Amino acid sequence: MTTITLSHVTAGYGKAIVLHDVSLRVPSASITTIIGPNGSGKSTLLKVVAGTARCSAGSVRVDGADLTTASERSRITEHGIAYVPQLSNVFAPLTILENLEIGGATLSRRIRRQRISEMLEIYPDLADRARARADSLSGGQRQMLAMARALMPAPRVLLLDEPSAGLSPKLLDDLFRSVRELRDRRQVTVVLVEQNAHAALRISDHGIVLVSGEVVRDATAHEVAHDPAIAELYLGTGANDVAEAEGPTR
Repeated sequence: MTTITLSHVTAGYGKAIVLHDVSLRVPSASITTIIGPNGSGKSTLLKVVAGTARCSAGSVRVDGADLTTASERSRITEHGIAYVPQLSNVFAPLTILENLEIGGATLSRRIRRQRISEMLEIYPDLADRARARADSLSGGQRQMLAMARALMPAPRVLLLDEPSAGLSPKLLDDLFRSVRELRDRRQVTVVLVEQNAHAALRISDHGIVLVSGEVVRDATAHEVAHDPAIAELYLGTGANDVAEAEGPTR
């Protein structure tokens, strides 16, 4: 089980600062949803943890290990961090099987084959088209493949940037169900940025609200979803509407 801690992190691109003195802690084996307006730094926060964006100040720790200057590769291979970006998250000219092979490149051949079988069992739609090129898949199937490829090395941390983009309501439900099952069965720590905030918070334990690169709310997902100000400003509804949308499951 894996805890993520950011301490006084400042990060951006060139001279453009996106995150300003961000401190937060993601609990081990939790699902954490990050919400906020466009341009608030949500994706940058994921990239800082994944190592595809660097801090200009502050530190990133995973289970106490300081990864602030660690390479993206070492975060994957040594610290079990998997990152699924919103765009360019599969190798379009390659088949499903070839994408999964690449996802498991650091594994032995025996373990890699075992993991591919497990992924095709988890995502049967991929199994039916295992030799199809990724660029021939539907949006939902491509997202499934991106998830499966990220899960090949059995990560301890899964970072998802807008995983529901382009998915139908049915596939959205399937996606979030699979995320919840992954956490429950494998104790993976999941952090996701999601435009469908209601659905994401409903399966989450923890919620973070970013505005202009700063954390303005850090609480349980239930508290974030039911905060009237947040519901109106960032969820596009009132707290009563959130309760009705959630139904009796929470």
